[in-house]
Amino acid sequence: MSDAPAGGIARGGSERGPASRTDAAGAPETGRPVTAVLGAPHTAGSLPETAERLRNTYRTMPEAERSALWRQRLHEAESGLTRLLAGRHNPTHLADWFALQSQIFADLPDPAGGGARDWQRVFFRGQALMERFLVARYGEHALTAWARAIAEVHRDVEPDHGRGAADPVHRIARQAELYGSEYEFDDSSDAEEAGRAALTITHCAIWDYREQARRSGVRLTLASPCTYCTKALSENIRAKGYEPSHTLRTGPTGHGCRWEATAPASPDAPNTPAQEQ
Repeated sequence: MSDAPAGGIARGGSERGPASRTDAAGAPETGRPVTAVLGAPHTAGSLPETAERLRNTYRTMPEAERSALWRQRLHEAESGLTRLLAGRHNPTHLADWFALQSQIFADLPDPAGGGARDWQRVFFRGQALMERFLVARYGEHALTAWARAIAEVHRDVEPDHGRGAADPVHRIARQAELYGSEYEFDDSSDAEEAGRAALTITHCAIWDYREQARRSGVRLTLASPCTYCTKALSENIRAKGYEPSHTLRTGPTGHGCRWEATAPASPDAPNTPAQEQ
C-alpha cells in the first residue's frame, strides 16, 4: 500500500483471485493498486455508543482462543500448500517440501502449556518459509493459487456461526485482533438485513510486525503485506459463499483497509437499473 499514490481507492472482489507478518503479493493485477487517505483518528468520546461497543470486539479474546486461531491459520496455510503442490504433479520438489515441513513443525509449543505468543512465532516462521518456497519455485503469481487452495481448507475447518455475511467478516476481525490491529464494525442493521457485513481496519499492525522483522534482519520475500493478504481474505469470504470487496487506505492512523462481504444476488431477483448497466 505504501508505494501507491494517495487519494485513489483500490477495490477488490470483482476479479477472481484474494496476513501474517510476511503475508503479501500475488498474481499481476489489471491495474496498480492505489490507496485512499484515512481521516484523523477518533478522539476520546467521539464514537457513538454502538460504534464504541463494536470497536475492537475481540480485544478480550481469551488466550486459549488466540492460540487456537494461530494453530488453525497454520493448518489452513500448510494444508493449502500441500493441496496446491499435489495438483502441480512435480515430484522433483517433494524432497524439498518434506524438508520444509520439518522446519515448519520443528520445536512446536507444548500442547498443554504453549501460549498464543508461542503459536504466533510458529505461524510467522511457517508463513515466511512457505512464501519463500512457493515464490522461489513458481513465482509470485503462484500465491494466488495458494490463496485459493487455503480457502478450500478454510471452507471446511472454519465453523459457521449462523450470522450470514457477518461470519467471514468476524473472522477477519479475529485475525486483526491477533496482531493488535485497530478495527471497527459496520453497525448498520439495514446492511445485515440486506445480507451484507463490513468492517474497517483503521490501523493494520501487520505492517508493524513486518518493520520490526526487517529491522531485526529477517529477509522478507514480498514487498507489501497487502497484495497477498487481500487475495487470501477475498478467497476465504468467497469460499463461505459471499462476494468480497475491499478498499486499501492509508493516512494518519497508518495503513488500513475496509472489507465487505455480501450475499450473492438471487438468480430469480429482478435486475435493478444499476445491475443492467
